[in-house]
Amino acid sequence: MAATKYNFILAIAAILVPSSLATDFVVGDDKGWTINFDYQAWAQGKDFHVGDKLVLKYSEGAHNVLRVNGTGFQECAAPEGTEALSSGKNEIILATPGRK
Repeated sequence: MAATKYNFILAIAAILVPSSLATDFVVGDDKGWTINFDYQAWAQGKDFHVGDKLVLKYSEGAHNVLRVNGTGFQECAAPEGTEALSSGKNEIILATPGRK
């Protein structure tokens, strides 16, 4: 009986643990967050999942980060009132599935 209970717990853990592991992605890899960089090419082939973290590293005072949706990214435009992140290292957790 104890072995059956142990096997059941082990099976549940084997199912749940991989789905709860998150990955930190440094946007731009060693180039970081900068100008004249193809972030679409950087993202191609990467599998992003809910709980993953986008880490944006850049020179404080030289660059900043604005949160926009896909259209805003394509048009390089942020809605009025969008707050700039400017610490030099920002982290954005992917909280929902789907394209942003």
